[in-house]
Amino acid sequence: MEGLRLDGRTAVVTGGAGAIGAAICADLAALGARVVVADVNEQGAAEVAGRLPASTAGRVDLADAASIEAFCASAGPVDILVNNAGVSIVEPFTSGDPAHWDLMWLVNLRGPMLMTKLLLPGMVGRGWGRLVFVSSDGARAGSGGEGAYAATKAGLFGLAKTLAREAARGRVTSNVVCPGPTDTPMLRRVDAEKPGLVDRIAKGIPLRRLGAPEDVAGLVAYLCTDRAAYITGQTLSVSGGVTMQ
Repeated sequence: MEGLRLDGRTAVVTGGAGAIGAAICADLAALGARVVVADVNEQGAAEVAGRLPASTAGRVDLADAASIEAFCASAGPVDILVNNAGVSIVEPFTSGDPAHWDLMWLVNLRGPMLMTKLLLPGMVGRGWGRLVFVSSDGARAGSGGEGAYAATKAGLFGLAKTLAREAARGRVTSNVVCPGPTDTPMLRRVDAEKPGLVDRIAKGIPLRRLGAPEDVAGLVAYLCTDRAAYITGQTLSVSGGVTMQ
């Protein structure tokens, strides 16, 4: 099948040291892309990059504008930007700490905005590019204890759709992928604190299992290929049927 390779393309994946980010990096590299694994966890990013062909690691702190600017200046021409990184702090909204809200705003929304602002002009100038924003089904449907997180991740919807319109003539697509309940170390840590939670979540999913990081990565990788050149401005869930639209 033609149009599914990414040879000669350079992809930046933020949060690349995490479970979903690492799976995205692996799929993009398998399609031939040169992947820059970007994460505030520099050692973790280096470990992921070390397992992939022609890949490198770079440290970026999405809460720090200067860090973002330095990273983008050193990344070279970038064809694909996957804004995957995020931080979630679970707490009831009315008793939530506004300092936590500020952190989630910086990492989940302002960081992707700055990354895209710096890297998008090069894509448009070269006449090809892919923007993928990893949000959350919690932002689409709401999630108890995640009001501020959902709000910041929901901001990616409006950003991605606006960019889909503004960058279309430069042959740049812009889409959002929303993972549902996904089996990651973070979810397992929550399950350790609340035994049985993961099993209860899984029973409420039509496909009767949690998502795997690879389930999310497969869709992200596809959206980056030429086969997805006519898909832009869309929000797609990877949730096992929890959300249907």
